Amino acid sequence: MKRLLVSLLALAAGAASAAEFSGNVTYATDYRFRGISQGDRSQAIQGGFDIELENGLYFGTWASNVAAWSGGTIETDYYGGFTGAISDSLSYNIGVLYYGYPEDDASPDLDYVEVYGSVSIQDLTVGAAFSGDYFAGTGDFWYLYGDYSLGLVENVSLDLHFGWNIFDGKSGGAAFGIGDVGDPESSYIDYSVGLGTSGMGLDWGIALVGTNLSKSECFDGFSGCDTTVVVSVSKSL
Repeated sequence: MKRLLVSLLALAAGAASAAEFSGNVTYATDYRFRGISQGDRSQAIQGGFDIELENGLYFGTWASNVAAWSGGTIETDYYGGFTGAISDSLSYNIGVLYYGYPEDDASPDLDYVEVYGSVSIQDLTVGAAFSGDYFAGTGDFWYLYGDYSLGLVENVSLDLHFGWNIFDGKSGGAAFGIGDVGDPESSYIDYSVGLGTSGMGLDWGIALVGTNLSKSECFDGFSGCDTTVVVSVSKSL
């Protein structure tokens, strides 16, 4: 028994020494998730921690303040997955992500789980995420997206994003809160065009973020789906 305990401790110590720990904290003028404001168009403080092992396994958590979703004013995410490289220019990432809203007392429950995967070819990433019971019990949901980062000049990048949010028929869009009354949408598009740079030990970003939803189609007149400018400042720890 003692020998087994020593072996387990040695394995744990080896794993810890091979693990890479990192953290981040961000200030943003708005928390836009898939194009829609999560904080009623207000400022957000966000941050997280990650652990990545040499074999490609990783685990992490991330949190942000959000609007008062039925009593919960914080979103706390937990995720884990595996990343690897097929070649010098081709890599992949797969995992599972849990979105949690502590103190939430809504019915149905707002928490949900997604599985995701992506492939990156140099500066282009394409990916998909699926949830069998999306936010607020919306039902089946797919998210297909593409990201591209282009270096403009030294230390400045142009960052492009396009996402397609697909609900389970018209009832899914209506349950989520999008679509005109009597004519709910089953999908919507989100996008962003931004510039990023770094300086003074910080990462700086400014982006034009929006969706193709009109105000009347967005949660009964909510303007959080409109196109807006989001400014962010991040610090890696």
